[in-house]
Amino acid sequence: MEVTNTINVSSLSFLAQFIHPLLMLGLFAYLLYAAYLGFQVRRTRNAEGETKKELIQGKYTTRHYHSGAIVLAIMVTGAFGGIVSTYLGEGEIPAIAHLFVGLGMTALVAISAALVPLMQRGQNWARQIHIAINVSLLFLFTWQAITGLQIVQELLAPTVTQ
Repeated sequence: MEVTNTINVSSLSFLAQFIHPLLMLGLFAYLLYAAYLGFQVRRTRNAEGETKKELIQGKYTTRHYHSGAIVLAIMVTGAFGGIVSTYLGEGEIPAIAHLFVGLGMTALVAISAALVPLMQRGQNWARQIHIAINVSLLFLFTWQAITGLQIVQELLAPTVTQ
């Protein structure tokens, strides 16, 4: 009996459609961590005395800055990957709200990151916009997770042939 090691292309294409949802769920969790770090940066900035000394030891500013760069990279890569995997799986890119909100979120992450040099120069208006964008992103990401899970359920539902 001969065993062949062949890869079923349609199975591989089907499995590839789950990379984007898994990546984005991981990013959502990481975004919550980045938000926590941002909150700690704000606490550090507003603290005084011993509390401030303790918070500085956490190096929250550096950690938040690095996590923001990671969020930007994963968001752009994940948006691109989601579009490509949808096209490979369905042969088209459906014009649905999940797509447009995801692209809008990608733009918001880029704008948020672009505000960092202004924030480093002490521009409080940039800091306020950065915070507002990122809080909005958390709400939009929650909505995206819900609609994304609905899309995954559709992918997993057995197809009815007529």
